[in-house]
Amino acid sequence: MTDTTTPTTGAIDAEWVEQHFDHLSPELARDLHPALALARSKCPVAHSDQHGGFWVASAYEDVLKVAQDWQTFSSELGITVPRQGEQRKVLPVTIDPPLQRTFKKLINIHFRPATVAAWESATRDLVNRLIDGFIEAGECEFMEAFARPLPGMAFFDLALHAPAEDLEEVNRLATLASSPHLPESRESHGKLALWIKDFLEERRRSGPRDDVVDAVMNAEIEGRPITLEEAIGTIHLLILGGLETTAGVLGASLLRFCAHPEIPALLREQPELIPKAMEELLRLDGSFICIGRTARNDTELDGRQIKAGEQVLIYWASANRDEGEFANPDEFDVTREQNRHIAFGAGPHRCAGSNLARMNLRIAYEEIVRRLHDIRLQPGADVHYHSTFNRAPLSVPITFRPGPRVFPADS
Repeated sequence: MTDTTTPTTGAIDAEWVEQHFDHLSPELARDLHPALALARSKCPVAHSDQHGGFWVASAYEDVLKVAQDWQTFSSELGITVPRQGEQRKVLPVTIDPPLQRTFKKLINIHFRPATVAAWESATRDLVNRLIDGFIEAGECEFMEAFARPLPGMAFFDLALHAPAEDLEEVNRLATLASSPHLPESRESHGKLALWIKDFLEERRRSGPRDDVVDAVMNAEIEGRPITLEEAIGTIHLLILGGLETTAGVLGASLLRFCAHPEIPALLREQPELIPKAMEELLRLDGSFICIGRTARNDTELDGRQIKAGEQVLIYWASANRDEGEFANPDEFDVTREQNRHIAFGAGPHRCAGSNLARMNLRIAYEEIVRRLHDIRLQPGADVHYHSTFNRAPLSVPITFRPGPRVFPADS
């Protein structure tokens, strides 16, 4: 169950990871994990001459240090290297404590384990209805048929109480906005913000729902009402953080199931292992792969001198496969005793929606291994990824043994 650790192209070599690391390159999108393994072995804290210059941290302890030390490594000073184009403040990820904690508290209370647990039955119905849509055919494009609709539909209905008819377009905009190397990314950020503005106006007209949207709209920030721009930025984060990230994990998991059919077979026989398997899949294939910080003052990281104003890109995806933290880090090991992965980030900006994401993933895995048998990639499938901050397969065309529906076709 081990992944390759050698890049498939000569474009990424020791010199590239030590001096010319480019998070926007298609070579990195294709060879992400081998490239990060090379970075860890050659230069865990490297300075790249790309995009005006920035630092890259790839080792577990260094990534964790930067993420937790917000007083030295700021989120609010403006990250120009890892994000191109649109610079809208996506709150609270682009601000630091103590103000960040005020915004985070608005969100956290609506994604507590007890709150999310109440959505489990509706989520399982949704998962099975999505599977019903393709199970009789014995084939599907998994990203389109399941991975992208599931987190979006669950989040739109259960958390935002947003119009179902808007989901497809918002999913599309969120995917593009998460891909700053694409020319449509900046425009998609703007269109997504306009949709949120209209949505908030409609919610004010329609009355309270006692949900996270109400909490954001009616919030007081430092003794004053939240501004419209702040409310838009907060909802913006919820959408970007909740849709494409979960979809990416689901797509990568299905690719792993296809490459290693013993994994779904084991989980089908022992479904009680699914929670631990989920954590291992998040560690190996988490789609939230990196984020940027800016040094507030001169500092040192792993012996390298970082000056005030310089930017640091920290790689969660690399930390989660660091040989110094995880034994046999490229192997799927459901018996792993210690799994301190940081797939949801770390420090004050750790993902507020992790409970919801875990529930969506757990139920998806439970129903997929129960209902889909003999899962394989379609012959000739050529899988590509979009990859800058969130990594997701563009398509995962699969075949499987046709099966029966759970719900009547006309339900």
